[in-house]
Amino acid sequence: MSLLASQLDGHVLEEIELSLDAVEWFDANLCAPLGAVLYRAGRGPNAVTVADVSPRIADILTRNGFLSHYGRLRLPDRLATTIPYQRLEPGDDRFFGEYISKHLQGKDIPAMTPMLRAKFLESIFEMFSNAVIHSDTQMGIYVCGQFFPQRHRLDFSVSDLGIGICEKVRRFKGQVVAPEAAIEWAVDGINTTKTGKVPGGLGLKLLRDFVKLNGGKIQIVSDRGFWEQKGEKVQVSSMPHPFPGTVVNLELNTADKNSYCLASELNPRDVF
Repeated sequence: MSLLASQLDGHVLEEIELSLDAVEWFDANLCAPLGAVLYRAGRGPNAVTVADVSPRIADILTRNGFLSHYGRLRLPDRLATTIPYQRLEPGDDRFFGEYISKHLQGKDIPAMTPMLRAKFLESIFEMFSNAVIHSDTQMGIYVCGQFFPQRHRLDFSVSDLGIGICEKVRRFKGQVVAPEAAIEWAVDGINTTKTGKVPGGLGLKLLRDFVKLNGGKIQIVSDRGFWEQKGEKVQVSSMPHPFPGTVVNLELNTADKNSYCLASELNPRDVF
């Protein structure tokens, strides 16, 4: 996506056709950053079209609604595996709350107590909230997901076209910070650029703790920075091309048959 975004920079008043002819597989949750990149390109103003989509990929991208933005008819999701592609405005927080509550149902999320499930949904809601508060985006927020029953995966992505984590941290700290270092700082669980009495970073901390136990994955891309936590392992690197905003990918292991609760719910007599 970063390379595509860089290649599309500088086009003004042109007809841009994105050919997917060479694409053999596309994880549908990545419609979020792809939609962001193509929306940005279309603000040129350019005319953007998507062509040469294989039947296999078109099946998913018509069921999740992505290709309906590029002239294709939206098909019903009779398999109930998609989390629809949406472009949202920063003020659409209430809609996003209803969206995640509705579309995460029936996707084999590991068993949780009602209290933990509420906190878990709040944590995903914070992914949207962070995109609103931290990005200063003027071009919307993009969300999409996909449930892969055979692969035992549930993937969900949130993308924005804002100033990026690096710039946000630079403004907050008053010093230049490398993009990958800025992401590390932001996901620490203690640091936050929020001001006032509103706590920051708690939702991401819960998600990080959960994927450690679940065997899932979180990825964050912003500017040239790449950060990934897979289970307990963390990887940080710099990318050759910048992404014009931020992308957060959450992947859950739906083969996980454990039941989870908050630490505060544990009864000491249940431990011994």
